[in-house]
Order: sequence, then structure tokens, then C-alpha cells
Amino acid sequence: MSLPETILPPIARALDAKGYAELTPVQSAVIEDNTAGRDLLVSAQTGSGKTVAFGMAIAPTLLGEAEMLPPPGAPLALVIAPTRELAMQVQRELTWLYAETGAQTAQGVGGMDQRTERRALERGAHIVVGTPGRLRDHITRGALDMSALRAVVLDEADEMLDLGFREDLEFILAAAPEDRRTLLFSATVPKPIAELAKTFQKNALRITAASTGQQHADIEYKLMSVPAAERENAVINTLLWYDSTNTIVFASTREAVKHLSARLHNRGFDVVTLSGELTQAERTNALQSMRDGRARICVATDVAARGIDLPNLDLVIHADLPMNAETLLHRSGRTGRAGRKGTCVVIAPAHRKRVALSILRTAKIEAENIAPPSAEAIDARYRETILTNALLSDPVTEDEQPSIASLVEKWPAEALAAAYLRMQLAARPVPEDVTATADDSGDRSPRTRDAFAGGSWFKVTIGRKQRAEPRWLLPMICKAGGVTKSAIGSIRIFDTETHFEVAADKVDSFLRSVGKNGTGERGVHISSIDGPGERQERPQSKRRPPGPPEKYDPMAPRPERADRKQRYGSSSLRPDDFEQPGERPSTRPAEQPGEHVTIRPAKSAKSAKPVSKDKGKPKWSKPTAEGDARPPKKKAAKPKDHKKTRAVD
Repeated sequence: MSLPETILPPIARALDAKGYAELTPVQSAVIEDNTAGRDLLVSAQTGSGKTVAFGMAIAPTLLGEAEMLPPPGAPLALVIAPTRELAMQVQRELTWLYAETGAQTAQGVGGMDQRTERRALERGAHIVVGTPGRLRDHITRGALDMSALRAVVLDEADEMLDLGFREDLEFILAAAPEDRRTLLFSATVPKPIAELAKTFQKNALRITAASTGQQHADIEYKLMSVPAAERENAVINTLLWYDSTNTIVFASTREAVKHLSARLHNRGFDVVTLSGELTQAERTNALQSMRDGRARICVATDVAARGIDLPNLDLVIHADLPMNAETLLHRSGRTGRAGRKGTCVVIAPAHRKRVALSILRTAKIEAENIAPPSAEAIDARYRETILTNALLSDPVTEDEQPSIASLVEKWPAEALAAAYLRMQLAARPVPEDVTATADDSGDRSPRTRDAFAGGSWFKVTIGRKQRAEPRWLLPMICKAGGVTKSAIGSIRIFDTETHFEVAADKVDSFLRSVGKNGTGERGVHISSIDGPGERQERPQSKRRPPGPPEKYDPMAPRPERADRKQRYGSSSLRPDDFEQPGERPSTRPAEQPGEHVTIRPAKSAKSAKPVSKDKGKPKWSKPTAEGDARPPKKKAAKPKDHKKTRAVD
């Protein structure tokens, strides 16, 4: 399939040299006729080829009708990215894309030498790529001339706002010429992005290349459930099974990155790490090791891996589950980029498998459930690759001929083959033993008991009056008869006995265990009967009457009580409702004839003493001559004369 004719010739030649046979949806959308010269607001997910897309989109603005750019001077285009790695990646992509136009690129990213960047800007550049903070610093110091800008591109604008660069972005856009083009690329378009576009874009064309959260078509997802203690062993076996050229393993924290990378390094893997505590030089060296083949595995956190693009990255392993669907898509988007195929393996501890399924479901991803690769399967697969090694088919050179002749003359072919096999097996890490968990991702409908086949009936001499309940009757019956609970059918509890059914194929063994009139636990007897008794309704509890309990209504009127006496203070009381003092019946026993009763006069009530004003106050609270109240002075104790001693006879 040929490239569209709307692509400028020098850009088309660069794409053809890079092996582009067709464009991605976002790349095709930004070069249509209706996009010429307009501001663009593009929604495209990670790994959809956005860098090449906006590189092609701004090419007509920079080149016009010419195929070569003028000599470098003030920048013609400014590309803003959220992270250092993404900015440097964008610079590399634009360098080969504009290679035949004579374009000069420069960068302005945090963590790099500012003097080197200023010298590059002074020499002149057609395209400048950088991070918001460093670009604003160059503008403030006068190192970055914005007067000739024709296009400004914001790559991953939503992420820049999440990282707190809104003020820097507004400063940079306000410093750019008003007649420039503004291209805004974002995975999502929330309200802050829409407000930014409304403020700094003119008549912007909205382009949606792919719906947010849609599964990447070039990524094959796998879900692997393992015991929590064997998660790291599963990572090792997964690396050995797929044997990818480059692999990135995601962990949740810096400490997890350190621990996992140390474990992989001890097992013989070539590993580098990416975490927030590394300096820019250390991060650059780690990524360069992945690019030049010195390392094949990168263990990273989510934040540290933002924006990185590694060549031949065919495998992504989620050693720790992502927090949400967005993080899952961002992690997985490191592979399967711009038409390449990739594999994403989500390793979920057995107790968190449902969390992983929920995240995948939210991301609209259908993952294949797989078991962890076993050590035997990995060994068998590796031995097959040994037999098909390309070195075996290479011709023998003249320099190798004498050594080979000596080996063949001294050792038999079987010994040489065994030595070759041992050397190959010793050169790779040894796989681990991983336990595969049961697959419980199927139907989760409630389990029901299988249909019970008819059998014989028995009775046990204990019933409702003895508080018989199935929860302890069933274990007792099973223990007495030597059967499992699946062999027991219906259980009917009566007042003094209980009838139960035993499956037909278990009746003989049940009778042998309990005997004709067997005795079970608690002194009960088990015997066979012809059939079950009629069902009885369970008697109602005497604690409350049958029916639903009445609800208490605090606002309901109080019921009348005829036997209740009127209370004092009622407005309906009359004076004759009260008993008169003379009418009170005497509680003194009646006087008997001939009994002398002495009536003592009632004690007169003591006259109440007037309450003193000083009651409750301390005794020393009386005012002194000076008029203030002070506590009395204590007498000073006489000093003890230690010289006087008691005479001892």
C-alpha cells in the first residue's frame, strides 16, 4: 500500500526509508485536506504514532512549497513534552523525519546542561523540543527567540496538566506569535484541556483517532494467576518463556523495583532500572543500555517510564497490578507501537485475580487466562532453540578449521554435542517451580445440590423438644453411619424424633455401621422405618404473638387507661377530687378495752437558725483590720536543739 499523496515529498521519502507501508489512523487524519493550516485538537492514545503525525501535520507550515528549509536561525516550530525522555524521543523521531529537509533540531529539557542548550539555540535551530519548565526558563533569559514561530505542538497535554505545568504552558503560549498554528495532542480531553484549547486555539478542528480506553489492536493480553509468594518466580519463568529482545517489567514502588531488579540480576539477567530517585545521567545510561543491547530487561515504576520508547520492545510484564484501567493502558502502550506486535502479561496474585479482571473489564480488554510456564516446558522449548541455532548452519572459516579438526580428532561427536548442550544450558538462567492456581473465572452462579435419588428412611430418637437442629444432626448421622452428607436426603424434625432419608446405594453400608438398632452420639438410637411421617408446622414461639411485630410509633396518640388516676396539675381536677386531711384513715390500731394508752405530746419543731452570710466560707475569710481576707498565720515551730541529748545511765 502506497503512502498518501498529501504527504510532502521529502517527508514521504523519509517514511519510505524507515519502512512505513501504511499510516496509522491518527497519522492519516491529520494530513487530510480539511486540516491544512488549521489548529488541531487531537485525541489519540499512547503508541498510536502521534510524533510522526504532528511531524507530518506541521511540515506544510514549515516548508511551504519548498523541499528544503532555510538556514537555521530563530526556531520555526516548538514542541512541548511532559518528560525528559519523551522530549528526547520526539527529537530523535523528528530528526529522521526531517532528515531530507536540512532541519536542525535543538532541545531544552530539565536535568541537562543549560549552557550547552543555550549555545545550540544561539547557533540556530528549525525545531526546538523541550519540557515546559526549561523552555520557560530559556524564554525568560532571552535564549529562546519566539518571534519566528510558525507552529507550537503540545504532546500529551493532559499529562502536562496533571504534572502541574499549566502556568508554564500558558506563559509559553502567550509569548508565541498570535498567527502561529497550535496543535494539541492528548489522550483524553477533560475540562482543563478544553479550556486551554479555547483560550489559545483559533477555530480548532477536533480529531478523535481512537476512543479512550479502547484495547490496542496490536497487543496480545495474557492474565496469569499465581500464589502471592511465587509472583517473582512467575516473572522469571515468563521472561524465559517469551525470550523477548527487550522487555519492561512494571513494579508499583521504588523499593519493589530495587528488590525485583536485584533478584533478576542474581539469576543472571541483564537488568537496568528506572525510578524517580535516579539522576538524569543514570536514566540516560539505562535507556542507552537497552538500545545498544547491553541490557534486555528494564524494571521501572509508572512515573519513571512515562514517555519512553524502546526499540524492539515486544513484552510488557505487570509484576504489580496497576491501580486502574488508565494505568494499565499506559503501561501496556510501551509495546505494540506504530504497527509492531506486542505481548502484555498481567501477573495477578490468586487473592487479587478478581481485581485484575475488573481492571481489564473497565479497560475493555479481553485477556487470555494462562498458567505460568513450568520449568519442564521452558527446558523443552530451550532445547528446541538450541537445535535451530543459526550458528550451526554457518560455514566453517579458515581460522576455525585447525581448532575444529583437533577437536574432532581428539573427542567423539557425542562428547562434543554434550559439551555444546551443557554450555548452552549453563548460559541461561534456571527456571523456577511455580504453582498454577485453579481457574475460577468461569460461571459464578450459586452452587445447588445435585438431585437426590430416592432411598430408605430412618429415624433418630431426638426431636424438637430436645432442641434438635440439622446443623448438628447431620454430622452426627454421618459419623454414626460412616457416610458423607451427600448421602443424606431430606430431614424432618418432629417433637420427639427426627426422620431422615439415606441414598439407596448407601443404605447397606449405613445399616452395617449403625446396626439394626444402633446407638449414636448423646445416647440416641437410630433405626429404620417404612416411610417419613407427615410434615408438621413448626410451633410459634411463645415470646410474642404470631404475625409481624408491631412497629413503635412515637407520634401515635397515647392510649387511654381507665384505671389511671388523675395527676396533680391537671386542668380537669376539682377541689373535691382530693382527700381532706380529716378524712385520711388512721393507721393506728384500734384501742382495746382495758388497755391504757399513753399519748405523748408531739415534739415541737426547733426554731430555724438564721443562715449566716459567712456560711460556706473558710474560717480565715473574715476581713482583717486592713480590710482584706488573709489566712491566719501559723505559729513558728521552735527549732530543735540537737545539742541536748538524753542522759543514758
